[in-house]
Amino acid sequence: MSAVPAKATKYVFVTGGVLSGLGKGITAASIGKLLKSRGLRVNLQKCDPYLNVDAGLLNPREHGECFVTKDGAETDLDLGHYERFVDEEMTSASSLMSGRVLLKLIQDERAGKFEGDDVQIIPHVTGAIQDWIAKAGEGFDVHIVEIGGTVGDYESLSFIEAIREMGVKVGLDNCVYVHVVYLPYLNASNETKTKPAQNSVRELRGLGIAPDILVGRSEHPANGAVKRKLSLFSGVSEDAIALLPNAHSIYEVPLTLEDSGIANVITEHLSLEVTKPDLSEWRAVVKKATADYDKTVNVGFVAKYMDNTDTYMSVFEALKAAAWHNDCSVKITWIDASNFDNPDADISKELEGYDGIVVPGGFGKRSLEGKIKAAQYALKSNLPYLGLCLGLQVGVIAAARNAGMSDATTFELDPDAPNQVIITMADQVDKHMTGGTMRLGDYDCRLNEGSIAAKLYGATEIVERHRHRGECNNAFIDKYKEWGITASGINPEKNLVEVIEGISHPFFVASQFHPEFKSRPNRPHPLFDGFIKALSQSS
Repeated sequence: MSAVPAKATKYVFVTGGVLSGLGKGITAASIGKLLKSRGLRVNLQKCDPYLNVDAGLLNPREHGECFVTKDGAETDLDLGHYERFVDEEMTSASSLMSGRVLLKLIQDERAGKFEGDDVQIIPHVTGAIQDWIAKAGEGFDVHIVEIGGTVGDYESLSFIEAIREMGVKVGLDNCVYVHVVYLPYLNASNETKTKPAQNSVRELRGLGIAPDILVGRSEHPANGAVKRKLSLFSGVSEDAIALLPNAHSIYEVPLTLEDSGIANVITEHLSLEVTKPDLSEWRAVVKKATADYDKTVNVGFVAKYMDNTDTYMSVFEALKAAAWHNDCSVKITWIDASNFDNPDADISKELEGYDGIVVPGGFGKRSLEGKIKAAQYALKSNLPYLGLCLGLQVGVIAAARNAGMSDATTFELDPDAPNQVIITMADQVDKHMTGGTMRLGDYDCRLNEGSIAAKLYGATEIVERHRHRGECNNAFIDKYKEWGITASGINPEKNLVEVIEGISHPFFVASQFHPEFKSRPNRPHPLFDGFIKALSQSS
């Protein structure tokens, strides 16, 4: 059976009902922000019902970006929200998928650790989930656990049962159940409907959990009558119901929840000793995020996955944070790089009119040639360029081709080509499309004194997060200068190129790492800040 730690960690469990995509992650992150502002040590965790072991092989077009933690865990994008809101670095303990639980149980069963006992959903799967939750919460005053999916989904039942049992074990006065529901608006009758929310609460109660707090998400603002009706039919007191209509910025949500009094309901329920909340810095963030700026910079976003804006969530948030920091707004226009893979396709007209372009990460052949063309254009036209991971690799290829090496390429396009300026890392050979095997997490980087990157960071020794299989081929580094670029950042352990810059270019900077993961709304990442500053000065 599961062992619950003696330490008095308190728990907040966040579930969702009616439909997916309501914003459970933003709600969990916002609660974390409010509790931290009261002087509490807070951690967050996402429990996802997918049978994947981690998020590394999930389709980004369907599930959004794969967020990488400092210790190299490939996780759901909600961990990005957690980090940006509470300004703490998460670890692999903050991401738990069904596949990870089941794999461990099966490995233990095969190793004879159950000594002939039947292995069952209850108590073994639910007990293992509780163990992971308890372990992740150790050392914190409050551990916030978001359950992925929607109440009623078959695949999430083991997680729901696990947190129900955990409430019994730690005591219901030591945990809070928050249920996020949808409140649809009917134009025909000009009213907000509560029936879907009522049904969702009823279903959650049928699974043994009575919610302590309701968060009602809606397209339009709902009036007090809706709250009274929700309270009547759900059994949740009115002061424990928060109404969250669509906000201009997601960063407004913590302040809306603060105004609703929900944080006080949580701290009182959990008998937590807290200080007066200090949200002054966050209010400054919201002021900047919702301001009307006189200046707007136009960014061309040369990408591959066009189906879902969540695919590049951290990049977009990093661009916006940098823009606010430079007292401007940013207009991001998607450019489908795959439209220019054809050798005869000309991307130059598509890129005209932008103040700068960003080439983000990605994998596979599709869109590579289009991205290379975009980097070639940026080098030739002195257009500000920010390359992220793959954006560095295509930048090196572009520089080589512009300098006359027309067959310069990458292992992804042609693994047998003689002039592969980008190659598979030695420890990544034959690991394509295998989970958890890439170069992941934090690695050191040493920046050249006087380089653009060093000036932006204000340092020469940095640590950044990675997720890639390819690297710059060191056999060609001596040619970089004649190609018009320089390797301004190197990993000292393996002598890997981490940052490149254009020589005599206003701003051509690309990193092998993913700087977007460390950007914060109140503290934009130096590379994004420098990029937006370059755009703002040139526009």
